[in-house]
Amino acid sequence: MSKTALIVIDMINTYDHKDADQLIRSAEPVVPVLTDLLGRARGRGVPVIYVNDNFGEWRSHHGELLERALATPHAHLVQPVKPDADSLFVLKARHSIFFETPLHYLLQQQGIDRLVLTGQVTEQCVLYSALDAHIRHFDVIVPQDAVAHIHEDLAQAALRMMERNMGARVCESRELWV
Repeated sequence: MSKTALIVIDMINTYDHKDADQLIRSAEPVVPVLTDLLGRARGRGVPVIYVNDNFGEWRSHHGELLERALATPHAHLVQPVKPDADSLFVLKARHSIFFETPLHYLLQQQGIDRLVLTGQVTEQCVLYSALDAHIRHFDVIVPQDAVAHIHEDLAQAALRMMERNMGARVCESRELWV
C-alpha cells in the first residue's frame, strides 16, 4: 500500500528576485488552490513537507525565512500556505528538493513512496525535483493548478516532460483527496 506526502516547494518566498513579477502573476491563482489542497491533505492525515530554498541565508532556519517572507508586500502569497505545527520542513540550497538535503532519508523513515509536488517554479524546481524523485523510484503526482511558473511555455513543456519521461501523473488538484 502506497503512502503519500504532499510536498510544498519554495512557497516561503519574499518575491524579491529576478522574474518575480512573472512568478507573482502565476502564483496568485495557485495560492487558493494550494490552500485548499493543503486543507484536504491535512484533513486526511497526509504528511505535508515544505522544501524551501534558503536564498543563500545559511544561518537562517525555516522560522526566520517565514518571518522574512511574511514581512514583505507579498505576504498574501505566503500567509495562506504557511506551515502548520504538524508540517515538516527541509531547507534546500538548489533547485531539486533532493540535492544535498535529508529529504530522501526522511521519506524512507516515514515509509513514503508517492509524492505530490506543488509550489514553484514548474519549469525549474518542480521539474528537477520530479526527475530526482523518479530516479529514486518515487511515484510522482503534479497537480498542474497547484504549481506556479515564470514562463508558461516552458512550464507546459516541463509538465509534458514529467508525464512522458518520468511517468508522473499530471492532474488537477480537485482529483486528489476528494
